[in-house]
Amino acid sequence: MTQTATDTAVQTGTSSNCQENCQDIRLLVLDIDGTIAGVSNQVSDRVKQAIVEAQRQGVSVAIATGRMYRSALRFYREIGSTLPLIAYQGAWIADPTNNRRHGHWPLASEIALELLDEFDRPEVRSLFSVHCYIDDRLYVRELTPASRAYGDRTGVEPIAVGDLRSVVADSAPTKVLALGHEIEVISQLLDTFRRRYRGGELYLTQSHDYFLEAGNPQVNKGVAVRYLTEEILGLSAANVMAIGDNFNDLEMLDYAGIGVAMGNAPDAVRAVGDWLAPSVDRDGVAAAIEEFIL
Repeated sequence: MTQTATDTAVQTGTSSNCQENCQDIRLLVLDIDGTIAGVSNQVSDRVKQAIVEAQRQGVSVAIATGRMYRSALRFYREIGSTLPLIAYQGAWIADPTNNRRHGHWPLASEIALELLDEFDRPEVRSLFSVHCYIDDRLYVRELTPASRAYGDRTGVEPIAVGDLRSVVADSAPTKVLALGHEIEVISQLLDTFRRRYRGGELYLTQSHDYFLEAGNPQVNKGVAVRYLTEEILGLSAANVMAIGDNFNDLEMLDYAGIGVAMGNAPDAVRAVGDWLAPSVDRDGVAAAIEEFIL
């Protein structure tokens, strides 16, 4: 995809893409954090109304998020989606309307244990709160302020177990997340893991500046959105508009016929979008829907 949006487009909501592509959109895929929900952790009335209007135009709406399935359900219901919900960056796809799970692709236990060893090194341990997600439950070493804040925002109670190896050895985690406040250390670890696992053994991404996430190498939002689009709905990429704000959204923005990057996205994500929306606190999703669908 090529960058066609400019700062002017963000300010005025104008785009040359609309005349060519608006009539083709049949599926709208939305990220949650930084896209439909900002610091308030709520979806604004303007965004909700725009989504309703898109659905009235015959456009189906789906959620694709790095959040846990149970944490994403509130947003799924709030926007009135009726499609399978894509959670954990695509590692868990299930339909809340009938409780059918379309697929679950966990991280190999042996690799998860290697990651935990790395996060447990003395020089690293104090810098991160490490989260393991198993059977849609959140396990942590201990209840740190960061883990508590994460639990409050996501609506999930972290379960402190001490040594995370004890739970990972018995059950393969859906993903492992390291939450820290040293961006340079996170970048260094990402580089280290990418060099170490070059053989397609691990999917690594960031859903936030301070989140390092690891999952099954077959998993990303692009693969999940392709499955939803082509296998379930019988559509093509040209019929999809996807909106996201961070590195974990890159693959689905690249897949979609129209990939919209939020104004609050990092530069590398903004650069791949076909259109650059206003930021989440300026209802960028509503602006994109108004531009391309309404």
